Amino acid sequence: MAFTPYQLFLAGLMLVTGSLNTLSTKWADRQTSHFCDGTGGNVTFEHPFLQGVGMFLGEFLCLLAFKFIWYSTAQYRIERMVYKGDASSRIVRYWPIKIQRETRLVDGEQTFNPFIFWIASICDMLSTCLSYIALNYTSASSFQMLRGSVMVFTAILSVIFLRRNLTWKQWLGILTVVAGLAVVGISDIIFSKHPEGNHTNMEKIAGDALILVAMLFTSFQVVYEERFVRKHNIPPLQVVGWEGTFGFCTLGLLLIPFYFIIVPTSNSGPDHRLEDVPTAFCQMGGNWVIILATLGNVFSIAFFNFAGISVTKELSSTTRMVLDSGRTLIIWVVSLALQWQAFYPLQIIGFILLVIGMGIYNDVWTNLFRRFITRPPISSERSQLLPSHQDVSVYESTSNIPPNAAASFADTVNT
Repeated sequence: MAFTPYQLFLAGLMLVTGSLNTLSTKWADRQTSHFCDGTGGNVTFEHPFLQGVGMFLGEFLCLLAFKFIWYSTAQYRIERMVYKGDASSRIVRYWPIKIQRETRLVDGEQTFNPFIFWIASICDMLSTCLSYIALNYTSASSFQMLRGSVMVFTAILSVIFLRRNLTWKQWLGILTVVAGLAVVGISDIIFSKHPEGNHTNMEKIAGDALILVAMLFTSFQVVYEERFVRKHNIPPLQVVGWEGTFGFCTLGLLLIPFYFIIVPTSNSGPDHRLEDVPTAFCQMGGNWVIILATLGNVFSIAFFNFAGISVTKELSSTTRMVLDSGRTLIIWVVSLALQWQAFYPLQIIGFILLVIGMGIYNDVWTNLFRRFITRPPISSERSQLLPSHQDVSVYESTSNIPPNAAASFADTVNT
């Protein structure tokens, strides 16, 4: 099966940025720095809510990318507008009208209420914050593997709310994934030794449980999007961008009351606030690695969403699922290489069961076998994100338009 260089680039971009998203967040959580007043010595950076704001900022960048592609790939025509009046006072003006967009990344309906994304962003916000809290108490590889539970929750909720009927093959895939999740959770409990030496079994269990609850909220988000958002045929890049916009605004405002809520178990600052943003910036100032890891989280989530959507459009959702399983393996290998976690033999079994189960549910193995047998020709043609100057067309809506008007407007568009 042959792939074009552009498709290989998208696949690599999805693997790299998807892995960096989890690894950069865990890298920031492992860093230590002092508080604003210099007390506390080197304290671990624990600011999951502020990290959540950074993640939504990365999603918001997708909306900026959408707008850039939208206006960059536009085609125009000239409308001739004649204002009523006598012959001496009649005014003729020419207006540019956007008529076509040829890039698949921005194809879709634009007559919708943006506030339909607010509920989805709330689910995303709860999932993100719980995930970042859990990442402080579990390894990056276990975190990524347990995120596979989203498939199980989504399938169950789709049966309940969308009245969807699952085949026996999909139920088999769900059971296989559940078995893999159980193995991963058991491995965290049995192997209590941890390189950092500051996580008890109860903390690991709590972290794993928080990940499962976070994936439950993600499943609600997926089902909601399918029920209320996808019927509008909105471009996926725009969906991610709007959800990032509402999530950034909502969680950003919540940081204000979070500052005044005292939680004795919180390590966000010397006063044990639920989220201590000033202390977070002080810790960033005392350790440049935290800044680098935070920026890595912001930009990796933006490029990961872009790459994931592009892979689905250029190749297929099946290929995206295979790549998503691949980044789980990358995170596990990198965590072991950096000695962020001990080697848990049971995780190998858990990972294999998760990959097999997700493949069965999404019909990956059948499709791969069919493609291997048939080997259909792959077209190298793809849509361009940005048109060349020759791609911009200017149309005259009436023969009475002066030639210099259309030429002048074409020069404006090309510049």
